[in-house]
Amino acid sequence: MRFLSAARAVVIALAAFVGTASTSYADSGAVTLTIYKAGWIIGGSGGSGSLTFQGRRYALSTGGLDYGLVFGGSKTVLHGRVRNIRSPRDVEGVYGAAGAGLAVGRGARAIVLTNQKGAVLELNGRQVGLLANLDLSGLAITIDRRR
Repeated sequence: MRFLSAARAVVIALAAFVGTASTSYADSGAVTLTIYKAGWIIGGSGGSGSLTFQGRRYALSTGGLDYGLVFGGSKTVLHGRVRNIRSPRDVEGVYGAAGAGLAVGRGARAIVLTNQKGAVLELNGRQVGLLANLDLSGLAITIDRRR
């Protein structure tokens, strides 16, 4: 009886090891985004950018909605990394955030976002414009297959 329990434990451990060994290693890539944002109560954003992953460059498109206190408009240029991706398609998805901010003229911006696939964006850059916000926002990123 103990032999069967020990054999079962070995089989379970071996299956767990094989499952872990066959899982592909998560990687990271460089991301650049330019996002234009404008609104009055309800706001919208759109833009483009690029992902460099495993030596290849992929064009990105962004779009989103903001709801809350949103007033004004801005242009934000962000640079950084995306972590925990196994393929370029893992960067695609919806990234949500609650935020507050004020941009008058030029200002610095830093943000960390996660999508439903577990990709983590860590971005920072410059924001230009006049924008006050206290809102909930969502940013959708897709690979632009037209470029």
